[in-house]
Formats: sequence, C-alpha cells, structure tokens
Amino acid sequence: MNRNSVMNVVVEAGGSQVVAHAGLHALGRFADRVGLGASLSAAIPWVGERAPVHDRGVVLTHAMLMLAAGGEACSDIEFLVSQPRLFGAVASDSTLYRTVRAISPSVLAELTGRAAVTRAQVWRRMAATTGTAMVVLDIDASLVQVHSENKAGTGPNYKGGFGFSPMFCFADATGEALAGLLRPGNAGANSVVDHFTVLDAAVAQLPAEIAAGHHGGDEPSTVRRMLQVRTDSAGCSTRFAAGCRSRNIGFAVVARSNASIHKGISRIQDDHERWLPARRRSGDSAQRSHVAEITDLVDLTGWPAGTRLIVRREHLHQGAQRSLFPSLCYRYWGHYTDADGTPVELDSHMRDHAHVEDHIKRLKDSGLERFPFTDLDANRAWMQLVCLGADLVRWFQHLCCTGELATAEPKRLRWSLWHTPARIIRRAGRHIIRILDGWPTTSDLLNAHQRITALC
Repeated sequence: MNRNSVMNVVVEAGGSQVVAHAGLHALGRFADRVGLGASLSAAIPWVGERAPVHDRGVVLTHAMLMLAAGGEACSDIEFLVSQPRLFGAVASDSTLYRTVRAISPSVLAELTGRAAVTRAQVWRRMAATTGTAMVVLDIDASLVQVHSENKAGTGPNYKGGFGFSPMFCFADATGEALAGLLRPGNAGANSVVDHFTVLDAAVAQLPAEIAAGHHGGDEPSTVRRMLQVRTDSAGCSTRFAAGCRSRNIGFAVVARSNASIHKGISRIQDDHERWLPARRRSGDSAQRSHVAEITDLVDLTGWPAGTRLIVRREHLHQGAQRSLFPSLCYRYWGHYTDADGTPVELDSHMRDHAHVEDHIKRLKDSGLERFPFTDLDANRAWMQLVCLGADLVRWFQHLCCTGELATAEPKRLRWSLWHTPARIIRRAGRHIIRILDGWPTTSDLLNAHQRITALC
C-alpha cells in the first residue's frame, strides 16, 4: 500500500509554457470588455510632462485582479508580473503603491464617478437589475482590526479592539458595495450623518433612470423607479426616516425597545387571531414563528405618515439575541417600515437584510481585512479599490457564470476558477490557452469566455 500523499518527482525550474491563473485572465478580459480600465484611466491625471509607463487605469485593474485572487497587499501584484503572456506588462508593487498614494480625495471622487458610468452599463445587461421592481439598498457597518497605532484615522472599538469601523451600502439584488465610508473604530453606530453619507453616495452610483427623484428635496413626481433602504437598529430614528422620505426613498429599520412597544406587545400576547405564521425561506409557513402588525397599538409620533410597525416572535432558543419585549417563552423582534404589503410579506422581506453580512464577509475575504498604508486618504482609496474589485467579480458572476459559480464565495472562485492551471502555446500568430485535462470547471470557463465575447 502506498502511504505517500504526493508522487515522487524531480522539481526543476524552466516552465516557459505554463500559466497558473487562466481563470483570472477571463476576469481581466471581462473588465476590458466593459471598459472599466479605460474609464478609470480618464479619472487619474498625469504627473509630469510625459505619460507614465504603466497606464494608471490598467494598474488599478490589475490590482483588482490581484485582490480577487486572494491578494491583500501591494506586494502580491508580483504574482501577476511573472505572467506577461496572460496579463501583459504588469506594474511592480512599488508602482502600485505610488499609484494608490497619489489618489487624492478629488481624484477618488472622480474615480467613483467613472465607476458609476461603467456600473450603469453593466446594470442594463443584468436580469437582476432590469425591469421596474423596487431597488433595495442595505446599510451596515463592521469592525476591521488594525494591529498598529501608526495608521491615521483608527481608534479603539467597543469590543476592546483597535482599527476602523467602515460603513457600507450594498445593492441587495447584486451584492455590490455601492458606497463605503472609512471611519475610526470608535465611530458612533447610530450616526445619522454617516448613514446619509453612504446612502447619498450609493444613490449616485445608480443608473440615472433609477437615481432620478431620489436626491434630497426632489419632487415625488420625478421618481421613475422606487428605492428602499434597510438598516439594523443603528438606523432606527425619526430623523433617518424623515431624511429617507425627503429623498423619496422607502425605509425598513429594525426597531429598538421602548415603553410604547412594550405596551403594544403586552396587549396582543394572547391574541392568537392577530399572530400569523411567519414564512420560511422556502415559502412554507413556519410553525414556531409568528408575525403581527401593531401599528395601531404604539405611539408613532415623529415618524413619517404611513409608518408601520411589524413584530415577529419566535420560541426562545440557546444563544437568542436581545428581545423587544421581556418574555420567558418568546424572543420578539420588529421593524418600522413605510412599505405596502401584508405583515408576513414585510417580515420576510426585512429578514433578507441579513444578506448584508454575506456581502461584508466577501469584502473581508477580498482585501478589506488589511489596510497597507499609514495615510488615511490612501487607505480610503484602498477600500474603494477593494469594493470595486469585489463588484467586478459580482458583475462577472451575474453575466458570465451559471449554476453554483454564479453565487460562489471568493474562496470557491479561487480554487475552482481563478487559479485554473493551463498551458499556453503560440499558433498562427496567436496565443492559445489550453486548460489542464480533467480540470472540473473547464466547461464553465469556456462558457464564460463565450459570454464575454457576446457582450456588446
């Protein structure tokens, strides 16, 4: 019996016709096809009398490919430098470092504006964003630990750590990080100003036909497509709800416990006619969770007209989180909203806000966990690069992937797609990539290339 885990072979250097990231090449080709690099190039001014050796838009696109492949620092770009037959002339890590350091706040604003143009073109091609359905945005913040006190803009956080507390706004239908705000670790979770900063930045990233009517002070008659924003209890304030209403944006925010809610729930504890079975993910009715509307039983003074309060109860279980109402049998949870629909439908819709945790996890697995710079502006540019790189991957998944790869996490994509090994040959004046025999996602990669070619 052979007890070795690998074959006994001789290892030598000199593999001139081997490439290790054939799938990553497909992602780069997709970025070129949608014009991302060219769009970013126009936003970065030249410094000096002559054009730089490496186009800055291409430098940033290569950085996004590096982040998608699992890189987390400028030095990781060197793994693409060694494969010019796939990626062309890739800038060195020092060039990438200087490029990001040179992105001032004004240049960063121009970059995000250019990204919005590309995003609008991509959204018009995706089934998830076309049509007339309401566009749902999700706001949430997270903690990023930094093990250095030398980075500007950091601070201690409530969990005893130290670092940043960035806030993001995601598009629920696609998982894109439309906007992000880099904040110190001790930034207030309930800051209405921060919520509106990321909300307005996210609206600016939407195609013009969707963003129309959703800026502060716009007339409701100018709205062409409905928007809704969902937040956790950090956004539970009448000021935030009123600000959303002034932007003609619907809201759904997790409720905080107060005396009025206590009184309302206590009046319906045993009202079995009011409590309706909640809906599972599958669409079936849940047996141990119930939903009720108590709008008529609570004080909604200060909330916009049409605000409703939906409450959900479920049997207590080990590790259950805080409850809106003290009970030995149930955990109560609820949210304010101005949306139409039955209490069961609204509860199911609000629970989808949990998708935001997956979106943040995806960012942290794609370079957000490490900020390579000491300068705050450079780290803001880095975070924007991380977000845009993750969005590029989501666009690729929506437009070029099917089956499990269309929703796969970054780790799965790296193992099965980005790091596909292949042999590259030259025939009739063209480079040809031949994927390794037996590779499990060969057909997926070939189909992706066909879809890229078909993009117009």
